[in-house]
Amino acid sequence: MSLWEYRDQFLSGLGVTVELTAFAFLGAVLIGTFMATCRISPIAPLRVVGLVYVEIFRNVPLMSLIIVVVYALPEIGIVWSYKTCVIVAMLLVGGSFLCEAIRSGVAGVPAGQIEAARSLGMTFYGVMSNVVLPQAFRSMVQPMVTVFIGILLSSSLAGVVGVNDLTATVSYINNREAKGLLTFMVAAVVYLILSLLAGLVGDRLERRLRVLR
Repeated sequence: MSLWEYRDQFLSGLGVTVELTAFAFLGAVLIGTFMATCRISPIAPLRVVGLVYVEIFRNVPLMSLIIVVVYALPEIGIVWSYKTCVIVAMLLVGGSFLCEAIRSGVAGVPAGQIEAARSLGMTFYGVMSNVVLPQAFRSMVQPMVTVFIGILLSSSLAGVVGVNDLTATVSYINNREAKGLLTFMVAAVVYLILSLLAGLVGDRLERRLRVLR
């Protein structure tokens, strides 16, 4: 049986991979932005929260975190689908890296603009949302693309808990057809194409935003 006969399974697995990556990245952007704000907040407890979050999730292996989320949450009465658990684990890890990237971007915003905004009576969160973060995001397109690609590639661990992503689908086909080299090469090429497309989009977006700065 040729691999073409499994095209529907390939497409289904690819769709799951794209879904995992998209939701995890969007969640990582949200939590990363919030934690970056905490890390530079004038409120000491918030800075501690941001630091603890980054130090924990930046140093925990994703596979271990996936297993913990999948099997530990039901013990405290929280029951999610395996796919949701994988997304949560991925966004927590991705958010920790984005937090540091955003914090670096914030450091690049001229201090004079921040002082000018404060002199106008803007609050800390007003300064962050209206002055600092919009400029910081424009300067950190490539770091965000790097995190996106990392999340995309790490989604291949979803099969560990039975989520039928692209890698899990390829493993299933290999078990039936014993064509490991060919099937996994196809998956590798797909991951490569997606990563290159993300890099291309990021490069063009960075050029466009550079003009707006």
